[in-house]
Amino acid sequence: MGKKEKEKKEKPLDKMTAKELRELALSMGGIVGVHGMNKTELISAIKEERGIVDEKGKRKSFDVRELKAKIKEIKEKRLKAIEDGNAKLADSFRRRISNLKKKTRRAA
Repeated sequence: MGKKEKEKKEKPLDKMTAKELRELALSMGGIVGVHGMNKTELISAIKEERGIVDEKGKRKSFDVRELKAKIKEIKEKRLKAIEDGNAKLADSFRRRISNLKKKTRRAA
């Protein structure tokens, strides 16, 4: 009886490994691109597919990919400011890039 009870009960999503989450997402069928996702993306996709509303906490979670896209955008603006000879603006962009890089390290 103990094994059957364990089979019926499912581990919480955050306690599962990425491999287990991929298998679960594949078995659900409605999620595309499972193998390219990391653990947090898998959890959110599974919750969305099941209709589970994720509670937003006080602490804001940052997506590393979004932050890196912002960094790339600001780098381009910084290079343009350097070309135009605006050192003060270029320095402010440099500081923004530095802060965003720190956020990516914290988010990882």
